[in-house]
Amino acid sequence: MFHHLIPFYDNEVEKWCFEARLVRWLTFIWLSLGLVILFSASYPVSLTNNGNGWYIFSRQAIWIYLGLIMGKIVYRMPIKQILKFAPYGYGFVLILVLATIFGLGVNVNGAERWLSLGPIQIQPSELLKPLIVIQSAYVFGTWDRKTWWFKGFWLLIFGVSLVAILVQPNLSTTALCGMTFWLIALAAGVPLAQLFGVAILGLVMAFISVNNNEYQMKRITSFRDPWADARGDGYQLVQSIIAIGSGRLSGLGFGMSQQKLFYLPFQDTDFIFAVFGEEFGFIGAIALLLFLGTYATMGLIVVLKSSHPINKLIALGSIVMLIGQSLINMGVAVGVLPTTGVPFPMLSYGGSSVLSSILLASLLIRVAIEVEPEEAIISTYNQELSPEK
Repeated sequence: MFHHLIPFYDNEVEKWCFEARLVRWLTFIWLSLGLVILFSASYPVSLTNNGNGWYIFSRQAIWIYLGLIMGKIVYRMPIKQILKFAPYGYGFVLILVLATIFGLGVNVNGAERWLSLGPIQIQPSELLKPLIVIQSAYVFGTWDRKTWWFKGFWLLIFGVSLVAILVQPNLSTTALCGMTFWLIALAAGVPLAQLFGVAILGLVMAFISVNNNEYQMKRITSFRDPWADARGDGYQLVQSIIAIGSGRLSGLGFGMSQQKLFYLPFQDTDFIFAVFGEEFGFIGAIALLLFLGTYATMGLIVVLKSSHPINKLIALGSIVMLIGQSLINMGVAVGVLPTTGVPFPMLSYGGSSVLSSILLASLLIRVAIEVEPEEAIISTYNQELSPEK
């Protein structure tokens, strides 16, 4: 029974198709790379704040271990069974998100995105991401078969989710989740007229949020010219650009970043890519992009090979969340996008973030596992997903 507690061991792997095995190992590589980079980026902060340079690294390793155990449970579970539990999980985590805006949230850097559970803090909006992928894939994947009551109910729930995250405030996560909803609905064949209207509504909400939150407006204005206030609102971005520029072609070498020595804020979370760029240079950054491209390509192959619409949408949503968030984080670090506070999946420090990322990867693996025997279970799906009366 103890082999279930060993994330890397699974006696069923040999029976999987090539895509499932490769995505699994690519995920392990991504997590391992993340731990290596996090150790370098976090060591000075850990040593100064906790008296132990390994503090953040060891906590992240524990979260990764727990995430891999949970991920193993997920990818061993048939999609049809995951779909049965997803609405309850979604409801529970949504309640936690709502709790953050109704007095129970912990204020960190001006935003109430966290809940304190004894010695640990969780970020419910991060934990909601895999559930958003699952539930939106089910709702939009069966859109034509469902009653208007069912559609209206879940559209309301999705809307409440986005508004709750926006109010925290967390515009970047709201935008990422909204984009995922929109792309899954588009891939599912929801009419373009409806999607266009939703997109306009989303832009209006973003405009209102920016105008009502001074710090969001400052991030946008400083993004346009960070050097105009290099010691004020543009400080983070300027230090990030300096770090990446210092890496030049091949980088300063592992552990040799200078900007992580309390010049670059959030070097172990939102700006961890800047430390990576400084230590591994342009060559390292290109290698990381190629890795993300490989991961995305394998994910799209899984999407194309899967013959059931819900499975396709789950795989697509997982890729959008993981790769999209990675590219947003990199874009912020190099100054292409405004500073947002989006972590780099599996690289940035944070228990909720790494759990969410591992679960998204596990969903992709599960869809890949079901690619080959899918024809045998389609009839079962059709019975499960028959139109509601």
